[in-house]
Amino acid sequence: MDVEQFREYCLAKKGTSEDFPFDEVTLCLRVMGKIFAITGLDNEHFKVNLKCMPDYALELRERYMEVQPGWHMNKTNWNTVDFEGSLDEKLLRQLIDHSYDEVVKTLKKADREALGQL
Repeated sequence: MDVEQFREYCLAKKGTSEDFPFDEVTLCLRVMGKIFAITGLDNEHFKVNLKCMPDYALELRERYMEVQPGWHMNKTNWNTVDFEGSLDEKLLRQLIDHSYDEVVKTLKKADREALGQL
């Protein structure tokens, strides 16, 4: 999965948007205004920060060398995932979905209800 496929997959999810709040090369994908994925567009190697349940984050890190503690993020709740490693596209999509779902769980009730109406 390349960066454009990643971007298209994320933006196809309900309630998502993209922006560059930090600089012109750090792409943030949001659901109802809350970040669920971050990637740098100027990196030689395509990696993405994704939110993750703490226990699952540890399991992924132990199982796959392409999954590391979130770079510049809370290391308990975020992983940095190497999208150019040996992880297959199905797993990458599952990790994106998991991140999206984890953020949706934290939305205010009104935002979750609005998301359900989309």
